[in-house]
Amino acid sequence: MYQGKKIIQPPFLKKGDKVALVAPAYWVAEEAILMAADVLREWELEPVIGVHSNNLDVDAYAGTADERATDLMNAFEDDSIKAIICSRGGYGSIHLLNRIPPEVYQQHPKWLLGHGDVSILLNAMVAAGVMCVHGPMGFQIAAAQEPTSTVVRDLLFGTLPQYKVAAHACNRCGHAEGVLVGGNLSSYASVTKTPYHLSPDQNIILFIEDLEESLHSIDRLFYSLLLQPDFKRVKGVILGTFTSIRYDLQFSGVEQMLIEHLKELDIPVCCGFPVGSDICLPLIEGAPCTLDVTEKETLLTFQMEGASKVCEIQAEQAHLMREKMI
Repeated sequence: MYQGKKIIQPPFLKKGDKVALVAPAYWVAEEAILMAADVLREWELEPVIGVHSNNLDVDAYAGTADERATDLMNAFEDDSIKAIICSRGGYGSIHLLNRIPPEVYQQHPKWLLGHGDVSILLNAMVAAGVMCVHGPMGFQIAAAQEPTSTVVRDLLFGTLPQYKVAAHACNRCGHAEGVLVGGNLSSYASVTKTPYHLSPDQNIILFIEDLEESLHSIDRLFYSLLLQPDFKRVKGVILGTFTSIRYDLQFSGVEQMLIEHLKELDIPVCCGFPVGSDICLPLIEGAPCTLDVTEKETLLTFQMEGASKVCEIQAEQAHLMREKMI
């Protein structure tokens, strides 16, 4: 089993807890924020909306870098707030990295949720030694799609998802154990080899997804990861969804291209996992997990303390969710 440094697991929520809605990057429409707050109330949680969420005077950003960092810092340092949901990604999370000391995450461990550009903050949090959740953001929670909404709610309250995904033609079978890290490839690659990346004593399961990139850009980013000495700590790879990709290389898909790069490594690879910009099933970053890829299916299982139960999520549910979100 996983032998690396123990990562702090934030406490699960209980009814009545406060949850902050914060915009660390782009602004989001006030209507979406208010709808997300209503969903949190339906979950019997108390929403707290960040001051700088829809500041239209600062280009596409929700506020200046200092204002956005202050909102996130305030949410972490307020111990009455038990979780933070990022309202939207876009671009700009990287501006907050050197404005939030790692000690803030360590001294006030709580669940941080987001994906896309927010992957930068999630990886900084894991590098500081605290788990977080790659999952839907506030504007998506506002839409309250099923089963995503239910899985996120249940996870926050302590029910772990166990994912079963149908086999993919490009899969490579095998078993792997490690700490789950990754997210949006463009964002994840931008913080590797920095202090905001996973510490060097952990085996990892790497998951990636991306949106609106070209094949050659994905190829360059992924190949740069392969060239790094610490890629040897990657014991398994999960390829999520790659949406609105520009096909400027001679490959039929992203999976075919990346599998070609991984063929020399004796590690399992799962393709088509339901995680990305249009499929937001939550993944627990920093959590020890096992990845089992067989000819029949892929199984991803988390090992965490204090969970009330495990809920099996079938691939068919993910397909239904995608139809609703596109």
